[in-house]
Amino acid sequence: MAGGTEAFPDLGKHCQFSGCHQLDFLPFKCQACRKVFCLEHKSCKSHECPKLEHNSRKVIICEICSTSIEITGKEDQEKMILEKHEKSGDCDPRKKKKPTCPVRRCKETLTFSNRTVCKACGLEVCLKHRFPADHACKQVSSSAPAAARGGWNDKFLAAFNLRNGKDCGKSGRSSSSTTPSLKAY
Repeated sequence: MAGGTEAFPDLGKHCQFSGCHQLDFLPFKCQACRKVFCLEHKSCKSHECPKLEHNSRKVIICEICSTSIEITGKEDQEKMILEKHEKSGDCDPRKKKKPTCPVRRCKETLTFSNRTVCKACGLEVCLKHRFPADHACKQVSSSAPAAARGGWNDKFLAAFNLRNGKDCGKSGRSSSSTTPSLKAY
């Protein structure tokens, strides 16, 4: 069956799936059987490719250590490869458990991008509990930074008391002169 239309006979290809034969202007070529298919039948499963195992790749997860193992080829090799993995020294059940946030009722898994260490107590927590008030921070000692102990609050209160009720915006100016700096005409 030739592709294209009467005006453009070389434009597009017909789907080679039996029962479809749709004219597709952007056809897909199967890497295994080298036939041309439409968008609906482009995957090996959808057009029941006889050479499915040619370049098929599958990843299985070991239930013992949660390691991912890539398999190329037939599916009957899956059990054999898992047994080989278990017998090798790479399969370690301690690898399975990933660290979680120690805050009560938080089940967030600590990964590279969502963990932080509290500067006050040194506890490693998730980003939701990064502030000391969120993880019931127990401050380590008096050698902790002043900001972590609340020293910044004392400095603020001392500066606030120095004002003695004065308006900061009018310091150095006489309060009686209310002449505007710009004149309106």
